[in-house]
Amino acid sequence: MNATNGDPLPHGKAEEVGMSSERLGEIEKVIKADIEKGRLPGAVIAIARRGKLVYYEAFGFRDKAAGVPMTKDTIFNIASMTKPMAALAALQLQERGKLLTDDPLSKYFPKFAEMKVAVLDPKGETIAATVPAERPITLRHLMMHTSGLVYGGRGNTAVHKLYPGGSGVAGGQMNGAEFMDKLAELPLLNQPGAVWDYGFGLDLLGQVVEKVSGQMLGKYFEENITKPLGMTDTAFFIPPEKAARYARALPVDPDTRIAQNVTPVLTQPLKFECGGGGLSSTVSDYMRFALALLNKGAYGETRILGRKTAEYMLTNQMGPEVKNLIANADPTRADYGFGLGLAVRTEAGRGKLIGSPGDFNWPGASGTNWWADPKEQLAVVFMAHSPGPIRWHYRQVINALVYQAIVD
Repeated sequence: MNATNGDPLPHGKAEEVGMSSERLGEIEKVIKADIEKGRLPGAVIAIARRGKLVYYEAFGFRDKAAGVPMTKDTIFNIASMTKPMAALAALQLQERGKLLTDDPLSKYFPKFAEMKVAVLDPKGETIAATVPAERPITLRHLMMHTSGLVYGGRGNTAVHKLYPGGSGVAGGQMNGAEFMDKLAELPLLNQPGAVWDYGFGLDLLGQVVEKVSGQMLGKYFEENITKPLGMTDTAFFIPPEKAARYARALPVDPDTRIAQNVTPVLTQPLKFECGGGGLSSTVSDYMRFALALLNKGAYGETRILGRKTAEYMLTNQMGPEVKNLIANADPTRADYGFGLGLAVRTEAGRGKLIGSPGDFNWPGASGTNWWADPKEQLAVVFMAHSPGPIRWHYRQVINALVYQAIVD
């Protein structure tokens, strides 16, 4: 499956896999026009269908201010695209009999045994009282964002104000033990299992992986996911010899006109390796991971997850009893369900994105995105450092440009 030149797949002509080269050419027109308008610094995109890499291009600038052109090996913050990897790591440990998805979190971190849930005043401005959690937080809740442990930056209630803003903020401010102690002390926003609400679940799951495996999360990823798949540029820290390949965002958001940058800066080590959002990667690397999921746990001759485990991970786990607030995390994912660590489309139509029932994905706040569509045997990885609301625009634009090129 590996191409001899280090690309994630052998190259093929679009027409060989039911796509149109001419129609794929629309991608270049749209991206280059937006780069010229100053709306995007640069981007890298790869498209694979039916086992062939049919589109793989770099556009614009890695660092526009310095005039450094974008290259295919550019390194990006992939932010929440870390989450599916953390979920897969835990599922690997389940396959080895080391943990179960329905284990209580308190089995590994006893401080989470007696959690309280906040009762807010009608405006959400004060915590009127707390009540005991009706059920323990489980590892499944962590993988599905139904734990009640929310990102502080995702709301304005009195509970949100108690929590760190997000994974990168937490990783920059405290070590793993301090992080776990902090969250164990806080009231939950929702009863465990009741509401899909974006939060720290995959960061806590990463801490469970560390405890069960006896390894730092990055080391576990290296030995069990990234090295087996040939993901040579995916890590929680960008070393000095790779720092020149690190992409820069535009200094000012093109829509809000507010100064912006991409955080955390991964040329500096985090205080703990965040399973919810701490990795850097390249398009080529992450395509390998996407293909492994598309192929139900296998990339070429390398299997990182059993077929049935992968099918389970990639199936909607969210029942009608769960209040689904996924659109609050990313409006382009409205009407998606959720598997373990990623979004899963449950029906045709609806929502903002073209696709097929069963397609799966989870994007990153820095501007990166990917998805895989088993029905179409399609995987797409798009990376840009565009951290503002414009990232949602490009998720829809790239989605439309890819699907309009399918002609079979």
